Amino acid sequence: MHDAEAKPPSPQANAPSLTGTQKRTLAVLLVSQIFSGVGLAAGVTVGALLVQDMLRSTALAGLPSALLTAGSAVAAVSIGRISHALGRRPGLAAGYLAGALGGAGVVAAASLDLPALLVISLVLYGAGTAANLQARYAGADLAAARNRARAVSTVLVATTLGGVVGPNLAAPAGHLATALGLPPLTGLFLVSGAAFAVAALILIVWLRPDPLVLARSLADEPEDAPRVGSGAVPEDSKHAERRHPGLWLGVLVMVLGQLVMVAIMTMTPVHMQDHGHSAAASGLVIALHVGAMYLPSPLAGTLSDRCGPKRVVIASGLVLLAAGVIAAASPDDSVVLLAVALVLLGVGWNFGLVSGTTILTNAVPVTTRAKTQGVVDVAVAVAGATGGMASGVVVAAASYPLLALTGAALALVVPAAIAISARRALPGDRAGRP
Repeated sequence: MHDAEAKPPSPQANAPSLTGTQKRTLAVLLVSQIFSGVGLAAGVTVGALLVQDMLRSTALAGLPSALLTAGSAVAAVSIGRISHALGRRPGLAAGYLAGALGGAGVVAAASLDLPALLVISLVLYGAGTAANLQARYAGADLAAARNRARAVSTVLVATTLGGVVGPNLAAPAGHLATALGLPPLTGLFLVSGAAFAVAALILIVWLRPDPLVLARSLADEPEDAPRVGSGAVPEDSKHAERRHPGLWLGVLVMVLGQLVMVAIMTMTPVHMQDHGHSAAASGLVIALHVGAMYLPSPLAGTLSDRCGPKRVVIASGLVLLAAGVIAAASPDDSVVLLAVALVLLGVGWNFGLVSGTTILTNAVPVTTRAKTQGVVDVAVAVAGATGGMASGVVVAAASYPLLALTGAALALVVPAAIAISARRALPGDRAGRP
């Protein structure tokens, strides 16, 4: 009797509970992403203005973006390794807690006028952005291959609410900071740091069972592999994922999208301020941009699952191209055209992220997935850091329109990569992977 009760349930018995677990996992991730989305706002909205104010240099206005993405790169590896060893819950929570600590450090650095502390704190703050981005992988851990892009998109879209609300908190958060005797520009970092801490708490308490740990345990049972949708790369081949062209295509798509998006986005508030636009106008444009980065996720996920992620990759490149051209052509006094350009910039980035993540996840087995995803996100973060740092230099040396046109030109590499990939793909790859 006891032996019968001790038997593990059959895969058939596990199927309904697995579906329920996936739904619960997505629900918890949705709530945590709303709070962490608020955390994304500070670095984008007031980071460049804060550094420009403290260091009195337009050429260094791209420094916060570079530091945030550099911190994100370091954190991506750490989160990936922690997730690989212990699961998604401790990995993501650690990233959010580091981001909260960084937010507090930025407030202290600005209050005490300590540039060195500001640099360190912005790097720490980047860990929160890394965790926010890596949460999309947690949404895909238990998803079947046919629904994987939609699972990724479900997690990403939750960031929309926090991401849109966050930039519009700049003014009230500034009033809060002033009331507390702090520099006004630190208010949004104060609020965002607290939001990161709440996101960490939500995951620590409610993300149970851990999706990656459960996916691995199910992948150990051959009967369960199709249900889990682990990517079906032979696990007895250590280097199978390196040989698969999908891995590198996914990396290239996400890296280029991040480079173009961060470069143009970083200097838009500075460009607007230099031409007499208010902080409220800059906040609105960035809010629309952040919303466009995440709101189209369900569409991108559905298209990737139904039409294949490579077609969505091509759409990403074309939309980024349009964004760069419109940003470059926008009159200095036109908030509307800049808003249109930044919305398209967000949509193009989103399409590239969802399709690239899907291509990458399909190419990597569940046993090595977390570490590989962490390393790939390092490349994405380094691309963002490069774009953020170079953007200030380009605008200071030339102009914002030249920066935007350069981004548009880089976006053309994405469709070219698809064409090259299509020529080199083996018949088996075409049949086996979307």
